[in-house]
Order: sequence, then C-alpha cells, then structure tokens
Amino acid sequence: MNDTSQHYFSMKHMEHSSLTMYNVDNFTHNITTGDQNTTGCAQIMIPQELFLMLGLISLVENILVVLAIIKNRNLHSPMYYFICCLAVSDMLVSVSNVVETMFMLLTEHGLLVVTPNMLRHLDNVIDIMICSSVVSSLSFLSTIAADRYITIFYALRYHSIMTTQRAVAIIVVVWLASTTSSTLFIVYYRDNAVIACLVTFFGITLVFTAVLYLHMFLLAHVHSRRIMALHKSRRQATSMKGAITLTILLGVFIICWGPFFLHLILILTCPKSPYCNCFFSHFNLFLILIICNSLIDPLIYAYRSQELRKTLKELVCCSWCFVM
Repeated sequence: MNDTSQHYFSMKHMEHSSLTMYNVDNFTHNITTGDQNTTGCAQIMIPQELFLMLGLISLVENILVVLAIIKNRNLHSPMYYFICCLAVSDMLVSVSNVVETMFMLLTEHGLLVVTPNMLRHLDNVIDIMICSSVVSSLSFLSTIAADRYITIFYALRYHSIMTTQRAVAIIVVVWLASTTSSTLFIVYYRDNAVIACLVTFFGITLVFTAVLYLHMFLLAHVHSRRIMALHKSRRQATSMKGAITLTILLGVFIICWGPFFLHLILILTCPKSPYCNCFFSHFNLFLILIICNSLIDPLIYAYRSQELRKTLKELVCCSWCFVM
C-alpha cells in the first residue's frame, strides 16, 4: 500500500487515526514501516484477509440475530429490542471493517485508485461508525441491565414501567446521542478532552452496570422467595437468566474492548514513553479483539436463549434451502 492510503485509513494504522485521536509523531515511521521502535517492539502484522473474513462472519451472524428477533413474535419484548440494537451496534463494527479492508485490498492490488480527499472522508465515516458502535453498545448494555433490574425487583409493575413505547423512545434517544456524540468526537479528535470524555463514559457505564448487577445477585435469593410466594417463580428464573446472559455479554465486552480503552488511557498519560509505544505496537491485536466481540455476541444470544436459537436455526435452514 502506498503512503497516502496508509496515512488515512483508520483501523489498521492507528498512528494517523482519528479513532485513536492522537498523532504519535515519534512512533509514526516505525508503525508505518513495521520496523522496531526504541524498546525493540515491532508492530504485529495481521493479514488483511483475516480482518475481512472475521468481519464478514460477524456481519452475517448479527444480521441473522436481527432477522430472528423481527420474525419471532415471542421475541418482541423490550429486552430483545435492546439486544437487537446491540446486534446493530456490532454490525457497525463489521460493516466498517469489511468496507475498509476491501478498499485497502483493492488499493494494494491496484484495482482501485482513490484520492487522498476520498480516503480522508472514508476514514471519518469509519471512525464515526466505530465510535457510534462503542457508545451505543455501552448504552444498551446499561439499558438492558436496568431492564433486568426492573424485571427482578419490580416484577409486578414491569409492564407498566417498561412499555413498548418507552423502550422505543429509549432506543431512539440512545442512537441519536451515540451518532451526535461520535460525530463531535471525530470533528474535535485533536483535543485530548475528547479521549477523556470517551474513557470517562466507558468507566461510568461500567460502574453503573456493575452496581446494578451486584445488587441483583446479592438480593436475588431473598427476592426470589417473595416472588415464589406470589407464584411468579418462572418469571423470576427467566429474569435471572437474562441477567446472567447480560453479565456474560458485559464480560466479553470488557475483555474485547478493554485493551483499546487502555490504549486511549496511555495516549493521555504517556504518549511518548517507549513502554507505552511498545503497547501501541500491538494495536492490530486490539482491533482483532474488537471484531471478535461482534462475532462472539450472537453466539451468546443463541446459546442463552432457546427461543432465539430455534428461530436462528429456521433462518439458516431456509437460507440453505434457498441457496440449494
């Protein structure tokens, strides 16, 4: 790939990325050329074909999840609406990865000629999609945690508290806020305050969700006795299963996105340290983890929900018969 395309593509070349929002001048040449930096750390090169393959698989998986929720009326509930939005958030990562990788492969092989201005605009669009994905994912994880909390502790009033209209309103607000904030983040990416805001939002949402889960699991046993006394044990078990599912989703999210947010924190605290630069050199691995998060989430949905798993099987079988 020529230097121009290396300069503007965001995900695979973090030193010029508006997604990472910082230009590490002393590290630019080493990352671009793949040479070693002062600490002896080299950038880990990952084949573009691997990015493309993982992106396509996760895209197909999340499309199937969205279609399954739309198709099955038994899944038309606030929690599954929020899960559907989580799948859409994962799709943003998949689509941006596939589009970017395709452009890079076509450019590398001389099949596509693009101008620096076009690459700059593509970079901005991809960055906004990625940023929208992480903001919306965090928001919907917190929303689902709140939904499960209401289901467990306000079971008798749940349907009056979490109505379909309110769920739709929450979804609209989250997407508007995610898109708007992500656009502002990318427009003002040169300001370190942008990174600080993103990292702070990550921390706040994780603490909020963790507190809700901690309260749920500490008091669920006592509350389950009260629910059983009211002959609502089945609903309680279902609600706790949903809470456990979202705990797994949150754990996977932290594992997959954690290194990226640590990367942002190090940009704020030690951008020119050779040890931090060594951590930066593994950026491609962080990207693979982010894509894997989009790939793993649908497997968790299917494993934890028998109804969703059944619908997914029907969709896959129908698609296979159609192809044959």
